[in-house]
Amino acid sequence: MKIVSITRTTATAMLLLVAALPGAALAQNDTALWEAVRSGNAFAMIRHALAPGTGDPQRVVIGDCTTQRNLSDSGREQARNIGAAFRSNGIASARVFTSEWCRCAETARLLGIGAVEPLPSLNSFFADREREPAQTTALTTLIKTDKPVRTAGNPLVLVTHQVNITALTGVFPRSGEIIVARYADNGNIDVLGRLFPAGAN
Repeated sequence: MKIVSITRTTATAMLLLVAALPGAALAQNDTALWEAVRSGNAFAMIRHALAPGTGDPQRVVIGDCTTQRNLSDSGREQARNIGAAFRSNGIASARVFTSEWCRCAETARLLGIGAVEPLPSLNSFFADREREPAQTTALTTLIKTDKPVRTAGNPLVLVTHQVNITALTGVFPRSGEIIVARYADNGNIDVLGRLFPAGAN
């Protein structure tokens, strides 16, 4: 099945079209998306699992989870189920990078698909939008330079926040949702599709 790239400007219209497809077509689309991640032709961005609330209760101190919004028990179960979905689709091992926020780091660990490495460009800028351009540029550069590693059979998984995913892709993801995207030859980040393996909310 040929994967059709979705640019930021057409993502909304295409997603509405996909929503109207019958179940069998959606299943085939999911299979193609998992294959794109597995082969390294694309990478996966995950919004952290369920963490009730919005933003953070006070100024975040990295490494101090008491200053942050954290996963609920349902969120931890969701993260484990997302990891199980990776494994059931042939991705038992991947390079996993995460925001330094506790809810992302815990999501990444609970996936159980590889060692987890913190990456500051994945940190939330919800409370400081002036950081968005620099962080998005740094993340785009990493994705670009990582492309040869991905295509050599080393899938890339990025665990981050809604604001980061939206800034990079134009997609507003649910908690636990996987955005499958690729770095295009023209320098754009093209969204191939969205996966909801564990009841994204």
